[in-house]
Amino acid sequence: MTTGSCFCGNIQIEFSGEPMIVAICHCHDCRKVTGTLYSYNFVFKDDNVKITGNPKELPKTSDSGGRIVNHFCGDCGTPLFGYKVNADGSAGGFRVVRAGMFDDEIVNKYKPGHEVFTKRRVCWLDATEGAEQFEGMAPL
Repeated sequence: MTTGSCFCGNIQIEFSGEPMIVAICHCHDCRKVTGTLYSYNFVFKDDNVKITGNPKELPKTSDSGGRIVNHFCGDCGTPLFGYKVNADGSAGGFRVVRAGMFDDEIVNKYKPGHEVFTKRRVCWLDATEGAEQFEGMAPL
């Protein structure tokens, strides 16, 4: 089982199994929620992720027009994870977990296989070598 936490340690995460996708995202939402030019994310099925603690929620309409909910630590502000919201209001079945929550073991194990929302990548940043490129979201 792989673990991680927010900066202050009040929110912990555990996951089992393999990530569905490991991706770099250049969308406007990821820029804003992380405070960086892109985010590095692991996508897991909900059943494979356990969150301990009480993260704060921030629902909004995403860059691509869908509804999403992002979670962060209300104490230290660390961006944690997000998920899409289905038309019926339920969670989308997977979580997009910010790689910065994890310890070095997993971030060294998985190189990004996808780069999404590349149309928003800043002009001076090159594509990630070996990563499949998508102008929008990758199919899940």
